[in-house]
Parts: sequence; C-alpha cells; structure tokens
Amino acid sequence: MRVLITGGAGFIGSHLSDAYIDRGDEVFVIDDLSTGSIENIAHLKSHPRFRYTIDSVTNQPVLAELVDQCDVIFHLAAAVGVKLIVESPVRTIETNVHGTEVVLSLANKKKKKVLIASTSEVYGLSTEVPFREDGSLVMGATTKGRWSYACSKAIDEFLALAYWREKKLPTIVVRLFNTVGPRQTGQYGMVIPTFVKQSLSGRQITVYGDGRQSRCFGYVGDIIGALIKLMDHPDSVGQVFNIGSNEEVTILELAKRVKELTHSESEITFVPYDEAYEEGFEDMPRRVPDIAKVGALVGFRPRMSLNGILQSVIDFHSGRP
Repeated sequence: MRVLITGGAGFIGSHLSDAYIDRGDEVFVIDDLSTGSIENIAHLKSHPRFRYTIDSVTNQPVLAELVDQCDVIFHLAAAVGVKLIVESPVRTIETNVHGTEVVLSLANKKKKKVLIASTSEVYGLSTEVPFREDGSLVMGATTKGRWSYACSKAIDEFLALAYWREKKLPTIVVRLFNTVGPRQTGQYGMVIPTFVKQSLSGRQITVYGDGRQSRCFGYVGDIIGALIKLMDHPDSVGQVFNIGSNEEVTILELAKRVKELTHSESEITFVPYDEAYEEGFEDMPRRVPDIAKVGALVGFRPRMSLNGILQSVIDFHSGRP
C-alpha cells in the first residue's frame, strides 16, 4: 500500500512512517517543518520505500500529485502545543482549517480514504468525564485564545464528516489524548518532555497552576497501532474515535514521578497560568477518554504504563536507545 502522511516529519507522523515501512508499505511524507523536524525522519531518508517533500499542504499542485500517487491519507499536519496556540492564534486557525480543506478537497477528487487527526481539546470545558465521542463539546469564550485551537479542530471534524455524508469520501476522525514518547520535544508546551529535560538538567520542574489538573498519557507506539488498524477497518469510515490511555494522573504527581525516575535533585515549583500563558487562561481540570468504542472495533487497549512511557522519554533525552 502507498501511504501519504501530512505532517510526517512530526513526532507522531515519523513513528507512523516507521510502522508502515516496517510493515512493507510505501510511505510518502509532506511537512513544512514548522513544528516537525527533519531529524525525526533522517533514518528513513535513504530507504527505497520512503519519500519526503518539504512543503505545505496548502501548496495544492504539490499535494495533488502526492494524493494521486497514494492509496490512503493520514492528515496529521496541524498547529500543535498550547504555547504555540496561545502565542500564534492566527497561524493556528489558518493552518488547521485551511490545510484540512485542501486535503479533503483533493482526496475527494480520487476518493482516497482519509484519517483526520483531531484532539481531546475539542471537549473543551465539558465535565462529562470520561469523555465519550457522542458527548457534548463545551467551548470557552472566543476572547480566550486557547479555545481557537479546539474550535478549529472541531471544524475539521465537521468538514471531514460532511465530506463522507454528502460526497461519500471515506473519512475517519480520531481524537488523540496526549500522545507521548521518544522524539517529542517540549518546544511548544508538551509537559512530559519539558519535565524530563528540566529534571535531567537539574533545573526547576515548573508545574503550571496548582498541579491538580489531571491528564492521561498514551504511548506513541500504542496510538500508532490503533491508527493503522482504524485505517484498515472498513467499518471505521464516517466515525469519530477517542484514542489514548485512561490511566489518569495529576500534573503534580507527574512531576514527582519524573523527578523520582531521573533521580533528580530538581525543585518542583508552581507557575500561575497568567504568567505561563496569558491573562485569564482557562485549563481543563480533567481530560480522560472513554476508549470503549475503538476497543470494540479494532481491539485497542493501551499496553504501555505511565512509568514505562516516562522511562522511554527519559532514555531518549539521555541519549540511550
């Protein structure tokens, strides 16, 4: 099979590329390197079944040629990370909405199956935990910059599902919950690589807010396996799936675990949200997925424990294999 991965030089995209190459498929990647890195795919560049293009998905002639050559498309290209979202809201909205418009429009011409990567952020301020795919999405005020990301990804979902209903383009939507593992950087606000690098260097481990907010972290290898199975399964089309771990942990407990696993002397300190991001910043107190739906369809269940995930990131940033 020939697979096109937009954002393929990113953290998740590069691992997905590895998995398809290992399976014997041919992989085409397009990435403008705005948040991805050529280092993530450097080990694949000479592989005979791997091709990469440094360009934006909004370059329609280039993307159209890649779509024509491939059988299926994973659309992972997007603005990522809370820090980037808050600091560059225009870029966030334009990248997410327009990029998805172009991908779906070109895929529709040849009816190529498309998986759209969405996010747990779309649940917004909902308190119906664990989050179910058919649950309500509760957005914050438009004056709060962080919700621009959630809204842009929700529009992506609406558009993908509309293409299926109206034009019969086979689309799948996945809502990813805090995917973590080797190659992820803390450059745009990802908490685990940030904590790990702070801890390894002996710097203060900075917890935003009071640390009582909780999250679930899924191992990239587990998540990639689910994405591939959903792409292969005919009954996934036209549906939305949560993908992630349901092992919940507070951010303060996470900081303590990282400190313990790295044997660090770093001090854990607290930074107010207004200082970390912007005045009036709103956060989600809990973010826990209901993963029964994806489990029932493709047998997905998280295999890697949180401590195992943390150790994999520690090993990566320590230079260990």
